[in-house]
Parts: sequence; structure tokens; C-alpha cells
Amino acid sequence: MYDRFKRNINYLRISVTDRCNLRCTYCMPSEGVQLMKHDDILSFEEIEAFTRLAVKNGITKVRLTGGEPLVRKGIVDLVKKLAKIEGLEDLSMTSNGQLLTQFATQLKAAGLHRVNISLDTINTERYCQITRTGKIEKVFEGIEAAQQAGLTPIKINAVLMDESNGEINKLKLYCNKNELDLRFIHQMNLQTGEFSKVEGGEGGNCNRCNRIRLLANGDVKPCLFSDLGYNIRKFGAEQSINLAIGNKPRSGTYNESGEFFNIGG
Repeated sequence: MYDRFKRNINYLRISVTDRCNLRCTYCMPSEGVQLMKHDDILSFEEIEAFTRLAVKNGITKVRLTGGEPLVRKGIVDLVKKLAKIEGLEDLSMTSNGQLLTQFATQLKAAGLHRVNISLDTINTERYCQITRTGKIEKVFEGIEAAQQAGLTPIKINAVLMDESNGEINKLKLYCNKNELDLRFIHQMNLQTGEFSKVEGGEGGNCNRCNRIRLLANGDVKPCLFSDLGYNIRKFGAEQSINLAIGNKPRSGTYNESGEFFNIGG
């Protein structure tokens, strides 16, 4: 599928839930957020049907996100359903790692190929400050479990904050030692349109953007930094895809209708 700027749209990100078991400072306020009603969140059957149609129309790569996708009950069953779709070449997941020890082996057996894990620091105290509720030991254990299960290559997503170079270097050394691909993501602001390219990845490069997003409530978004969205329960899956790709902007501007916790990053 090509948009009007001749970009080949072959990558679908699916936010399976707006729930998360962390409260990262750059993602949500300390008091929490207004969550979607359960009836507003897509069922696995709806997600599977949409993905089948998207793959039929040219999507070859799917990434599951959240919130935190592993808090969605039955997530392994969804992975199993999606992994069976003919033509889907790459099925991955972004996780904060808190539950990976529990799910890594099951996810691999279900057909998941690899994982991205969010880790902004290897300093225990600093990790607690950033995530408010997270335990860094669980992330380290989750990384090891993912490696043993074969969910590789593992990419580490680190949000750059006002840290010393020494802290960044420690994270680099940890990733090099454990054969992890490290990517740095600059802090972004949806409302003001502040974003930049991901260091070590292709995110944020509008000229090469190849993705659309399916949100947990059924909105198909052509761009993270845009208010455009077409709900599959209103327009149907095929029309939503066509509208999203047909109206995909040349570059991002701003998004006043969403937040990172419910879009999936």
C-alpha cells in the first residue's frame, strides 16, 4: 500500500490496551489517567480480523504495544492468532519487561518473533524514580528470559532525559555486554509537536515513515503526531485503512487528542 507521497505502508502498530503496570514520569501523571471503558476496547476477534485485512493489503510487519501489552488478559492467545496469518513476516512486541519472565516462553511458542524492552537507566534508584512503581530486577530477569526463549534480537528503548553522560555510558556498556541493541528516543510532546528521529532506529523520520496504528479503541491513525483517526467500528476496517493511508500527512504536526500511554508510542 502506497500513500500519496509514494511511501510503502507495510508496518502496523497495534495498541492492545491503554492499561499499564508502571507510571513513567514522561508518559502519565502521578495520579493516573482516565482509562477506556472495557466495551470501548477492541476484542481479540476484531483485532485479528483487522490485521488479516491489513496483511492482505500489504502489511508485512506488526508490533503489539499498549499501555503494557502483557497486562491484557489472554495476550498469548492473540499472539497465536496473529502468528497464523499468512503473509505476516514479522510479529513483535514492545514491553516494559516487568512481566516478561512469566510470559517469554509462552510468547515464543505462540509465534512472537522478538521484543523491544523499555529501559531508560540501569541505576536502581533512578529507575524507581522514572517508573514510580517499577522494579528494575524484573526487567533484567525479563531480558534474560526473552533471550533464553529466543525472542531476539532484543532492542532496548531508552528515553533520553537530563542524565549525565556517565549514566548513558553505563547503559551502553550493559547493552554491549548482554548483546542488546540500544536505541535512544528523545523526549517528545504530542501537543506541541516536538519530536525527532530515534537514534539507532527509523522512528521519527517522516520521509521514510511506513506505518499506521490501530489504537485499543479501534481508531486507525496515519500518524502519531496528528489528530487524524478513523474508527473501524464506524467506518469498517477496509475504509478505515484506506482513509488513514489516503490522508497520511507528509510529516507530523501535533496531536491534541491522544497521549503516549494509549497510542502505543
